[in-house]
Order: sequence, then C-alpha cells, then structure tokens
Amino acid sequence: MRSMKWIPSRFNAISQTERGELILYNSYTGAIGVVTEEEKKTVLQALKRSGIDRDLLPIEKTLAECGFLVSQQVNEEKRAQFLHQTLHRTDTMHLIVLPTEACNFRCTYCYQDFSRGNMSRDVINGLKHFFENKIPRLEHLTVSWFGGEPLLALDIIEELSETIVEWTDRHGVTYQAEMSTNGYYLSKETLQTLLKYKVNRFMVTLDGSKDVHDSRRALTNRGPTYETILNHLKDIQTLNDSFEIYLRINFDEDNLSHIPHFLEELACYFAGDSRFQIFCRPVGKWGGANDEGLPICDNRTAETKIWEFTEFGINRGLNMSSIIESMLMPTGAVCYAAKPHSFVIGADGQVYKCTCFLQEEYNHVGRLHADGTMDVDFDKLALWVTSGEEQDEHCQACFFRPACQGNHCPLYRIRKGKRPCPYEKRKIKQVLRLLHAQQSETK
Repeated sequence: MRSMKWIPSRFNAISQTERGELILYNSYTGAIGVVTEEEKKTVLQALKRSGIDRDLLPIEKTLAECGFLVSQQVNEEKRAQFLHQTLHRTDTMHLIVLPTEACNFRCTYCYQDFSRGNMSRDVINGLKHFFENKIPRLEHLTVSWFGGEPLLALDIIEELSETIVEWTDRHGVTYQAEMSTNGYYLSKETLQTLLKYKVNRFMVTLDGSKDVHDSRRALTNRGPTYETILNHLKDIQTLNDSFEIYLRINFDEDNLSHIPHFLEELACYFAGDSRFQIFCRPVGKWGGANDEGLPICDNRTAETKIWEFTEFGINRGLNMSSIIESMLMPTGAVCYAAKPHSFVIGADGQVYKCTCFLQEEYNHVGRLHADGTMDVDFDKLALWVTSGEEQDEHCQACFFRPACQGNHCPLYRIRKGKRPCPYEKRKIKQVLRLLHAQQSETK
C-alpha cells in the first residue's frame, strides 16, 4: 500500500451514533463500520478530500480494505459501470409466480381486479417445462410466490415446487423462495409444508390493531381477518425452524396515529424474536380503481414516518426487516423489474416486468407457452432495464449509485419521468443509526 495516493471513495456516507461514534458506509463494497471515539479524529482526517500520500496507518489500511479509501488511480465511474453489467449475467434468474390472481381479501388500497383465477393446466405445465429447460443452465434461482392470494392455490405451489426443488438439487443450483401473503391461510402446518419446499421468507401485512386492520383488510364478505392472522403468527412462533416473516405495516393518513400503539402490541408478542421483523411503508397509488380516493401521505410525511415508526419498534425490542440492510448492498436496491432476467408470470401465462399496473400494455413483455418456451418483446424489456443510471447524470454522480443504479423503481421513472430515489438513500444517516441501534439491542 505504498507509492500511491489514497482518497475517500465517492460512494461513502457518514453518520453518527447517539454517543458520537462514527458510522461509515460504502455503497460499492457494502461495508458498514463503526468508528470508536478514540479513532474518530484519525478517521475523519483520513477521509478528507486532500487524501493521503504516505504509508497508511493500521486504521487507514482497514479503511482501504473496506473501500472507504481508494487509490487515486482507481476509476470509480468504471467500477460502477462494471457492477451494472453484473445484472446481465445469464446464470441467475428471478421469477415472480402468480399461482392464482384470485384473493379472499378486499383491501381498501388494492390495485388488482381479480379478473383471473387459478393458473391453468397449460401454464402449470409450461412452467414445469420452463424450469426443466432453464435450471441446468443456472447457478442461482429465486422464486417469489405472489397473487392474488397465493395460498388459495397451495396445491399449485406444491406441484411447481416439487419440480423446482428436484431440478435445482439435481443440478447443484442454489435456490431460495419467498412469499407475499395476507396471512389468513398461513397456519403453522402450512408454513411447515412450505419450508419443505425452501420457502422461508414471508411478507405478511398487518395495518394496525384489530379494529383498524379489519376496516382496511377485510374478507370479500367484509368479515374480520386480524385475529386469524395474529393467531397463526403466534402459533408459528412456537416452531424452532429458521425463517423470516416481515410484518409489513402499510400506513396512510387514516391509520397514521394508530401505528405507535400497534407497534407496542406487536412487541408484546414478537419482541426479541429475530424471525419476526417490521417493515413500514406508505400506501401508494399503485394502479387500482380506488387510487384517486386514497388518503395517502405526502412525500415528506411518508419519509419521516417510515423511520420514526421503525425506530419506535426497535426501541421496544422489535427487529427491523433485513430488507433494509440488503437495500444498502451493491445492487441491493435495484428493483426486480429493472433486472433483465427477472419476470412476473401471470396465472394465464402473460409475462410482465412489474406486479403493479398489470393492465398497462408496456408491462406486457411476453407470453409463456405450454411447451415451456417464453416469447419476450425485447423492445418493451429495454424500457424497463435501461432507464436508470445509464441515462441519468444525477444518478451517475450519486453516492448511492452502486446500490440502486438509478433503478429502484423503473415503473416510477416510466410513468413520472422522475428519478425513483429509495427511502433508504434519502434518509441514509438515520438508516445507519437504526442499523447500529438494532445491532446494539441484539448483543
């Protein structure tokens, strides 16, 4: 590490703990580190723009190894461009599969129209053939089960999972699976069945205590859902298995004031159990018939409340979703829809890039056939995968570029013509403090 000048990386961000310790983050390496009070002055001096043109001290060598310091000869622009190209590797694939587009709920802010039910036999067979042809050429496969409510079609999930697990095991392909579910049918027994098929991450939405939740997320007959979901979760908690359940809390102006009380309620059940993790997000206008009447929060309120609620939960022993930290990793905040080898498979075989705005023609990028072949419209595909940092100079100059690459939400850019900065980037200092606070709580 001699005969060169060292300068701070352009991809650094710095925050502080409540005790004044430094928290360093680099979006290219994904490194997150805490600097003690004793080392703080040395580190701040090392990260000045003037750089270091002498032999590095031990703490400075650590900064270089983690990517906080880089050689002046390094072209970080080229590094970021190369990282972007890794999204085009053909040995990984992510499929979001809708085994049914029917749902037993009628949530007030839902954007789906439920015009299609369960996946047809031709599409099931087509997917099985597709997996049999594709898996031998992969290194890694991720499947996300979505809907509608996917557990209305558990039999289809099991049938397809049999094929996926058999072929990934046979060819040594790493496989992970996850599910977004309203939780109404996620009993302990069902979860154990899904774990056998390597489905071990679940997103379950609870929008408040019983009365609040049931007014927003009711059955098709307007019946209540909260107690059934909560009882399932408490029953699941008795298991010793390894899994993650993200307790998603959607908020808008209607339930905003109720969230702190609800977090205290959740803490009574799940505090200290790292498998249950909170994930707070604002309701948005996602293309549904009720969009215009939704009491959504303004952007400033939404950005503030996400992290205010998260901190409130952490302080009561709840765990923040691991999704947050994964967003800070290289390419971690790039939306699945912006990745060339990620597709949404509808129940009727229609292939989409995004699970929102399913009726939009630009979201119809292909069709899966019964023989396992998939037609793809590459002009439409290009609209989704080339709209970020390649064209946006602001994204190219951003410290968060390696993490989101200007494509945290290509749909937002397509529809609004604006850059879709993730919540984590906008409040990076607070997010880093929350990560540190959570790690301190779990020690």
